Amino acid sequence: MENKSRRDFIKTTAVAAAGITIVPRHVLGGSGFRAPSDMLQVASIGVGGMGGSDVNNIYGSGKANIAFLCDVDKARAKGSVEKFPKAKFYTDFREMLDKEHKSIDAVSVSTPDHNHAIQALAAMQLGKHVYVQKPLAHDVWEARALTHAAKKYKVVTQMGNQGSSGDGVRQMREWVDAGLIGDLVEIYAWTDRPVWPQGIQWPSQKAKVPSTLDWDKWLGTAPYTEYFDKLVPFNWRGWWPYGTGALGDMGCHNLEAPFSIYGLQYVKDVQASVGSVYVDEFKRGYFPESCPPSSSVTMTFPKTAKTKGDVKVHWMDGGIQPPRPEELAPDEIFGDGGNGILLIGKKGKILADTYAANPRLLPTSKTYREVKQKYQRVPKGANGHWAQWVEGCIAGYGNMEMSSPFEIAGPLTEALLMANLAIRGVDLKVGDKYPGRSKKLIWDNDNMRVTNFDEVNQYVKRNYRPGWEVNYTF
Repeated sequence: MENKSRRDFIKTTAVAAAGITIVPRHVLGGSGFRAPSDMLQVASIGVGGMGGSDVNNIYGSGKANIAFLCDVDKARAKGSVEKFPKAKFYTDFREMLDKEHKSIDAVSVSTPDHNHAIQALAAMQLGKHVYVQKPLAHDVWEARALTHAAKKYKVVTQMGNQGSSGDGVRQMREWVDAGLIGDLVEIYAWTDRPVWPQGIQWPSQKAKVPSTLDWDKWLGTAPYTEYFDKLVPFNWRGWWPYGTGALGDMGCHNLEAPFSIYGLQYVKDVQASVGSVYVDEFKRGYFPESCPPSSSVTMTFPKTAKTKGDVKVHWMDGGIQPPRPEELAPDEIFGDGGNGILLIGKKGKILADTYAANPRLLPTSKTYREVKQKYQRVPKGANGHWAQWVEGCIAGYGNMEMSSPFEIAGPLTEALLMANLAIRGVDLKVGDKYPGRSKKLIWDNDNMRVTNFDEVNQYVKRNYRPGWEVNYTF
């Protein structure tokens, strides 16, 4: 009897123990508990500045664990390293992905523009979901490659233009769908950026590399050059080897709404003019490495299902703004004062701020016309952009709609980078002439080339530094 009772006890205990393992994790951990195995395991590349903000917002979703951090600048990374002490830290994204890929579900990329493609592609080729800061890439070819790779590797993607998750763009789309402004005539978008130096000479005075910065890894795909002051962490945006100027920085924000509302895709032609800098009497400065201080660009897009014909999109930066609409009262703010979006239709106009926030019909008295909500809002709007991506990664490829997946963000970025070809072409010296100053560039989208100014095609896909090549086969 004693032996039988002992055997029954062991058997009963074993069954009970087995039963415990199938109790839901949240029951064991209490309300709101998520087991580590249920969390999205994220590796973040670039974790200072905007990268730090991305890391915090991804973690703030409550469904992501920041498992790995990577940054070439230890001083900039300090805040994230201290906030996430359990995250293993690397300075080389290649080493991190090589050693840790089996423990990574998704990767965020928040580095300077020139390294977006090599880092994002490396992650996607390992089957990792990716969140990439805007602009998606530095060159047209890179944007096309990332768009193609997202489908090829079946990963969940999101670009960091958070306004695409905002209520504003959805409200604007509902107004357009309801016919409140009629057939589209043209689109304007503008910014007061750059808020960093542009239209300047490449520095001749070099400086000592900060001890906390790995300069070679920061350069990454870019040609080697000596370090100079104030390039890092912000002013790189104004230099063509690393950044994409004000258009690359803010175009992904202020042109996203028109793109998604009207289903715009690839540009047909582009013409540009840029601000001049004179270094002496009648002597115009020549600064080929520096983005211009201001620019005005007109892009033509093919007819879409939502337009009657081709679409003209006007972009302005450096403080240049389009003509003020007559419907706007003299004391009403145009856009948000420095940035804005203006959709002009045959029956009316829509004006919005940066990120398509605060949309209003013109005259503004029309704004309160009731239109039935047609498009589902993203929880927390623009602030929910990162959480939407996390949820999408957990749901799996194709199971949840994203606000800015590469299938949308890729063509948008391509169009802006193609417009940058026209901007760069203005001051592109061929012999002793500047033939790009009077050209409209014609774009062959299938072959990714300008057909009437071959010299600018060198910027469609740049030459990479040996050892840092971006390799992809379509």
